[in-house]
Amino acid sequence: MAAAAAEDARGAAARLEAIWRDGGPAQWLLRPLALLHAALVGLRRTLYRVGLLRREHLPVPVIVVGNRVAGGAGKTPVTIALVEALRAAGRRPGIVSRGHGRSDLAALHEVQPQDPATTCGDEPLLMRRRTGAPVVVGRDRAAAARQLLARHPDTDVIVCDDGLQHLRLARDIEIVVFDERGAGNGWLLPAGPLREPVDAPPAGRVQLVVLNTDRAEPPPGAPPGERSRRRLGRPVPLARWWSGVPGDVATTDEAAWAALRGRRLLASAGTGQPARFFDALRAQGLDLDTLALDDHHDHAALPWPTATTDVLVTEKDAVKLDPARLSTERPGLRIHVVPLELQLPPGLISTVLQALAAR
Repeated sequence: MAAAAAEDARGAAARLEAIWRDGGPAQWLLRPLALLHAALVGLRRTLYRVGLLRREHLPVPVIVVGNRVAGGAGKTPVTIALVEALRAAGRRPGIVSRGHGRSDLAALHEVQPQDPATTCGDEPLLMRRRTGAPVVVGRDRAAAARQLLARHPDTDVIVCDDGLQHLRLARDIEIVVFDERGAGNGWLLPAGPLREPVDAPPAGRVQLVVLNTDRAEPPPGAPPGERSRRRLGRPVPLARWWSGVPGDVATTDEAAWAALRGRRLLASAGTGQPARFFDALRAQGLDLDTLALDDHHDHAALPWPTATTDVLVTEKDAVKLDPARLSTERPGLRIHVVPLELQLPPGLISTVLQALAAR
């Protein structure tokens, strides 16, 4: 029944995306709702701007990473890359996030590396494992940040993942992420993919734009920004990835990919844009069957056919695949975790560090 519900959700999402892409009568019917959405977004922003709704200021600088468009534009990889850059510059960042998909969204919870994703959400768990920085999740990001600072008083900058529309948390810097979809058809939900207008005024003193796209042409409707550089890291066996051990240093990246060529492979992704993962794998010369799962798929039941021998998954999926469970339920099945390595533009990092110094 859960699988059928997930399939229905994917079908509904695909139909809505087709309406956004193709237009027609259905989109016209949704436009009044989009205009109402835009009015409510504008009213809420105005109430914060004039002080009728209060922002909460923290004793350390706050950087918010988010997007204007619904769906996965690459916020979490940008957050991970930003935290790594901050630490390389001598800062001590902490991360707060909502924790999508966890069982109790209202509760505050500090993420531990071995937590189940149902407790904290898959993306916060991935950020904790990848960066080693403290991560606290909570619907109220300001309260989550207060708890993080209380438990880790040496933290000197807060990075808020997916908090662009959480205006109650005052911020110094906003980083807005776009992918190759840009602003889509330019309409707000539900007539288009936008959560808020592309030209919404910044809620922080500094606003920067990151373009997560490898295409030469600029994303349609997106404001000017600096491009990130993305590449797939070498595939790592699931048990090795869970233990925190990197891929075999004696093996080159090319050799790691060559070892998978010629095999019967299934690529599986429970992300916002699974086709992006599949295309990147094919660029490595792999012959794939693919399985696109709903975003944040819980993997409570393993979704792969019983004849499958090799599966390539994203890190976001890997945090929900305990190797001990896999060895019991599907002995002999080989899971390969393929990390995404993202490098932020040096100019953007410099701007962030200058803004933090000014703060």
